[in-house]
Amino acid sequence: MTAVERGPVVPSSGAFRPVSPEAVRLRDGGFWADRRAVNTSGVLPHAHAWLDRMGWIRNFREPERHVGREFTDSEIYKLLEAYCWDDADHLAEIDELTALVARAQERDGYVGTAHGRPGQPARWSDPHFGHELYCLGHLIQAGVAAARTGRSPALVSVARRAADHVAGADPAICGHPEIETALVELYRVTGEARYLETAAAFVNRRGHRTLPEHEFGWAYFLDDTPVREAHSLRGHAVRALYLAAGAVDVAVETGDTELLAAVVRQFDHTLARRTYLTGGMGSRHQDESFGDDFVLPPDRAYSETCAGVATVMLAHRLLLATGDMRYGDIVERVLYNVVATAIADDGRAFFYAHTLHQRTPTEFVPADRAQLRFGGGPRAPFFEVSCCLPNVARLLASLPGYLVTSTAEGVQLHQYADMDVRAGGLELDVRTRYPDHGDIVITVRRADQGERVLSLRVPGWAEGATLDGRPVEAGTAVRIRRDFAAGDTVVLRLPLTPRWTWPDPRIDAVRGCVAVEAGPLVMCVESLDAQENLDHLMVDTAVAPEATAVKGRFAQSTGARWPYHRTGTDSAIGSPTVVPLVPYHRWARRGPATMRVWLPVLTP
Repeated sequence: MTAVERGPVVPSSGAFRPVSPEAVRLRDGGFWADRRAVNTSGVLPHAHAWLDRMGWIRNFREPERHVGREFTDSEIYKLLEAYCWDDADHLAEIDELTALVARAQERDGYVGTAHGRPGQPARWSDPHFGHELYCLGHLIQAGVAAARTGRSPALVSVARRAADHVAGADPAICGHPEIETALVELYRVTGEARYLETAAAFVNRRGHRTLPEHEFGWAYFLDDTPVREAHSLRGHAVRALYLAAGAVDVAVETGDTELLAAVVRQFDHTLARRTYLTGGMGSRHQDESFGDDFVLPPDRAYSETCAGVATVMLAHRLLLATGDMRYGDIVERVLYNVVATAIADDGRAFFYAHTLHQRTPTEFVPADRAQLRFGGGPRAPFFEVSCCLPNVARLLASLPGYLVTSTAEGVQLHQYADMDVRAGGLELDVRTRYPDHGDIVITVRRADQGERVLSLRVPGWAEGATLDGRPVEAGTAVRIRRDFAAGDTVVLRLPLTPRWTWPDPRIDAVRGCVAVEAGPLVMCVESLDAQENLDHLMVDTAVAPEATAVKGRFAQSTGARWPYHRTGTDSAIGSPTVVPLVPYHRWARRGPATMRVWLPVLTP
């Protein structure tokens, strides 16, 4: 009953096997089914229209008149990949875009509309910011999706010619990693060893300061320290996460346990010291980078949407490779609090960056204008740099491939959704209204003969969880081994009671603050629900947070001329008040607003 493995990540070995997207059917009305429907009806046509409007698609017709940044080609490739994974019929769009890319591809397989023509930089002349390998990596990823879905043999051919060119040309490393994981996935599709060898070479070359020195430093490009020697992810967050994902792919295919252990070490350090409560990565606006340990200011959080997508890709790869189900926790956190936050309800606007504290009201962005600023605004229809829109589109389109895995003995449920699953010798009917309700009812519809194992991730936050009425430990995987029969049912109950979450005291920016979580959802307060300035709110942690509100008081200024004092405060404390909470992924959907996740604690 196991479908052929066709997902976005298909390693040749590992603790868990991926389950093909077509073997996981999300039911209409569920949290993720609704968002995938918006992806189909809103995000994809919206992205296509804007890429056309900006002239980035025309670049393939008239590359000598190139417009936009040097990496705009990659947005068309990500859109192509999303079209391939999406459930709807996009063959016309795929054929149209593939024909344009094929027309622009040169005889030796090179494709790049921003390089190599009169008035343009020469090929491979700018390893810092040329993004040539980065763009070709996304083209190859689109080709992999086309191969695994059977959507476009022509796109597969274009991607293979591009990969052959890269393997033959053997260029220097690119300032923006991405080619590594693309080449490994194409190796997995074709069995062509040169692709794997080239990917491994790029990983091993990184970190020796071969790129020219730059004002952001070598760490920005991950060229400061070899991958095997680094202790944490650092530098540009998206680049770091893409490189780590590629290193995992290389490690798995070559049996390089040292390299895999290095990535595990770096990711563990990053999760423990450089990650926002939402799972967001990157705290520096200037260079879109990780800060130092515990430098996580909420009002300056960058937490780029693309970094969220890359985090899911990395964590999923580590889950497959190691079998450690704790990686499902970070996938869940990022999906509900970054990915779900990014896209507007109609799919026609999105966040580039994800602040955790909006001090000034968001501004309205006209539907016909590309936004220049990346942080501190509302969801915008488009950005001058719009890498995040097609990136989210390809993740949502392929999302069923990230929810479930299998082994020879059974199936593992890592993410909970209203869905039908066919994997590991079992056909399962999963019914839930998660994350709004914590009951997950799993009914066996069909089972192969003999013992099978059904494994269920119990999130680390789920203290008090039960399986069929019996307590189970949070942060573990429950394994149910039996001869399953049609009609067998198990019920996992995850408590969604709102809870206070306290930061590590070494995070200076939120010391003395507290946040509220409910199940996998980070909660926030939004100014539309409060009568006073949110920056003056202090919450009373002696009173447990309710399902939709916290209790606290607002500080009132006494008009002092100096904000520093020997003792106490020069502000009067107002009357007790109740302030509503909303899930963070719902903020900025009702109009201009301020918002905060971390709330100062009211002291006696």
